[in-house]
Amino acid sequence: MRLIYSLLLLALCPCLPGQAQEAWSLERCIAHAVEHNLQVRQSAQQVKQQEITLSTTRNSRLPGVDGSVSQSFNFGRGLTAENTYVNRNTMSTSFGLNANVSVYDGGQTTHNLKAQKLQLQALLADLDKAREDLSLQVTSEFLEVLFQQEQLRVARQQCALSLSQEERIRKLFDAGKASESEWADAKALVASDRLAETQAENSYRLALLSMSQLLELPSPEGFIVEAPQIPESEQVTLPLPDAIMAEASGIKPSIKAGEYRVRSAERNILLARTGYFPKLSLGAGLGTNYYHTSGFDTAPFGQQLRDNFSRYVGVTLSVPLFDRLATRNQMRSARVQLESQKLALEQIRKDMFKEIQQAYYNAVAAQEQCSSANVAEEASKTAFALMTAKFENGQATATEYQEAKTRLLKAQAEGLKARYSFLFRCKIIDFYRGRPL
Repeated sequence: MRLIYSLLLLALCPCLPGQAQEAWSLERCIAHAVEHNLQVRQSAQQVKQQEITLSTTRNSRLPGVDGSVSQSFNFGRGLTAENTYVNRNTMSTSFGLNANVSVYDGGQTTHNLKAQKLQLQALLADLDKAREDLSLQVTSEFLEVLFQQEQLRVARQQCALSLSQEERIRKLFDAGKASESEWADAKALVASDRLAETQAENSYRLALLSMSQLLELPSPEGFIVEAPQIPESEQVTLPLPDAIMAEASGIKPSIKAGEYRVRSAERNILLARTGYFPKLSLGAGLGTNYYHTSGFDTAPFGQQLRDNFSRYVGVTLSVPLFDRLATRNQMRSARVQLESQKLALEQIRKDMFKEIQQAYYNAVAAQEQCSSANVAEEASKTAFALMTAKFENGQATATEYQEAKTRLLKAQAEGLKARYSFLFRCKIIDFYRGRPL
C-alpha cells in the first residue's frame, strides 16, 4: 500500500496548482474580465455619449453669442439719389455682435433635461447589467475549469493505481505466480487509463483556453485557478422563488433600467406638450459699418465706425396657432412609447421570475443529486477498496477489478459534477439576490 500512496502522490503533483504560479481567484477573474471585456467597454462608451448629450441639453439654457464681419464690393452701373444710373464702385465693411437667450420655452428644456437624466440612469443600469452578466459567465467558465481540473486529477489517480497493479502483477509473473494473460490484462488497463488521462487533460486545456479568451488574456499558458470552498449541500438552505424575486426587484439593474425608461417616456409626453405653449426669447446686439464710394470723399475708417455704431434690444414672442397637428401626433407617439416601455418592463419582470424559478428548482435538484452522489461515491470507494484487497490476494479477476474501478471512476465523476453543479446553482441564486459571486 505504501507503493500505491507514493505513486498517487507522484501522479497528483504535476497538476497541483500554486507551484511557482499565482492562482487566479474567482474575484480576480471577474474583476479582470469586467475591466477588459469589449462589450462592457462599449456599454461604458454609451454612458459617456449620453453624458455629453445631457451636457448639451443643460447648456442650451445659456445665451448664445456670435460675432460677424462682412466685406462687400459692388461694381458697375447703379441707381443714384437723382434717379439716374451711373458707373460707380462701392465697398462696405460691417461688424456685428449678437446675443440671444430663451426666456420661456414652455418648459421644453426642463422636461428634456429630466428625460435625458433618466436615460443616463437607464444606460448606467444597462452597464451594471452587462457587468453582472459577464460575472455570471465568468463564474460558469471558472467552475468548468475547476471541474475539468478535478477530472484530470481523478484520471491521473486512476492511472497511478493501474500502474501500481501492473507492476505488482509483473513481479508475480516473474516469480511464476501470475499468468501472462493476467499481465496482459493489467497492461491493457494501464493503456486504457492513460487514454482517459489524455482525454481529461485535453478537456482541461480547452476549458483553460475558453476561460482565458473570456478574460481577454493573450494565451492560457501559465493560467491556473484557485478553487473556492464548496459548501456542504446539507448545510445550505435555499430561499423560495418569491423571496428571491422580492430581493431582485429592488436591486437588479435590468429592472431598474426598465423603470428609468418608463419614467423617461412619461417625461417625453410632457416634453411633447410644450409644443402648445408660446415661446419668448430676448435678443440684443451691437453693430457698425464702413462705406466707401469711388469718386466721392468719405470719412476715415475709424470715424465711420464710431459714427455708424448702433445697438439694439428685442423681444420675440412666438405663439403656436396651427402646426398641422404635429404637436398632437408627437404626444400620441409619446403615449404609445410609454405603453411600450411599460410592457417591456413587465416582460423583464416576468422573464426574471421565470429564470429565478428555474434557478431555484435546478438548485434543489442539484442539492439532491449532490447528496445522492456523495453516498454513491463513498459506497464505491468502499467497494473498490474491498475489491482491491481481493484482487491482490488472487480472489478476484482483472475484469472484476476493472469493473469496480470503472464504477468508482463514474461515481467520482458524478460526485464532482454534482458538487460543482450545486455550487454554480447556488451562485446563480446569489446573483439574483445581488450578492457577490
